[in-house]
Amino acid sequence: MQVETLTHSASAGWSHQPFPPIDSDQTLVTMFGAPARCQDPAAIHELLRAYPRATVIGCSTAGEIAGSSILDESLSVAVCRFERTRLRSAFARVEGDGGSHAAGAKIGEALLAPDLRAVLVISDGIGVNGSELLRGLNDRLPAAVVVTGGLAGDGDRFQRTWILADGGPAAGVVSAVGFYGDHLVVRHGSRGGWDTFGPERVITRSVGNVLYEIDGRPALALYKEYLGERAKELPAAALLFPLALRRQRGDDKSLVRTILSIDEQTQSMTFAGDVPEGNLARLMRANFDRLIGGASEAARVTARGEHRPGPSLAIAISCVGRRLVLGQRAEEEVDAAREALPEGTELVGFYSYGEISPYASGQCDLHNQTMTLTHFEES
Repeated sequence: MQVETLTHSASAGWSHQPFPPIDSDQTLVTMFGAPARCQDPAAIHELLRAYPRATVIGCSTAGEIAGSSILDESLSVAVCRFERTRLRSAFARVEGDGGSHAAGAKIGEALLAPDLRAVLVISDGIGVNGSELLRGLNDRLPAAVVVTGGLAGDGDRFQRTWILADGGPAAGVVSAVGFYGDHLVVRHGSRGGWDTFGPERVITRSVGNVLYEIDGRPALALYKEYLGERAKELPAAALLFPLALRRQRGDDKSLVRTILSIDEQTQSMTFAGDVPEGNLARLMRANFDRLIGGASEAARVTARGEHRPGPSLAIAISCVGRRLVLGQRAEEEVDAAREALPEGTELVGFYSYGEISPYASGQCDLHNQTMTLTHFEES
């Protein structure tokens, strides 16, 4: 297994020239880039021309991760040539009501095979219901297949995201790579580090990922009460105060949901994933040290077990809300994650609008406000 990482900026160009000569049918290229790159995709197309046989996946971001650094207005790229693992790509456009579930099902059907071991999926971050997308995937894929990935970002603007598909950047698309064969070893970890506060309340009216009422009260009005003066900063301030959801009291499994938009007329809030009626919801807020500790713990979980000496690839997907909260300390969470990964690991990734990973094991869930890592090596 060979892994090379490189970056591109408008001022300095590519960090490596010529490109590493490891193009093959078993080469994976991951590319995470600034939202504005869809308007001037020359560097993207230059890289694609250098690896015509490779399987390529990538998206726009709310910040690019390259090693221990967080970049903006750049491209962060990993080129990984596997020795004994086969790759296959698939993508689907999300169209109309129910399009997210249908896109997930289409991708699952396209990638399904007896020796499928893992799927890396990257989705448009604005026009896709992440929960429905994953239901479609989970309906088609066995629980033993590890599914991880994330939702593309657009900084803190939430206006337009893009996915690499069909030879260039495109909106409204879901892209995925399947990994096949018995020699692939894939590990994953996802942790948060947020503190909950206030009472736990019942979601009394919602439709999909739109929340209308909590405890019978308009959701947005109640949310503003908790935010106080910060309610004037909505919807951006919502990134700093996500919701923790669980199905019932006593349930150890808790998922975090980030608000994408608000509607003053209906007093509703739209989330990156479903907020089912009957679930219990509680507000969350940041604790700097716990956020950084959560990133380190995600990496420790990812690094568990025996590792073969040599290069390997880790993809880090962290939520934009974490970056906004941590501010100048954001690189500390990336550095903490990198330090806990196995020696020889090359790390790339991005800040996202949602993270995809199993909660612990089994089928995947949509998470918000986590650091999620996926580590690939071969036995």
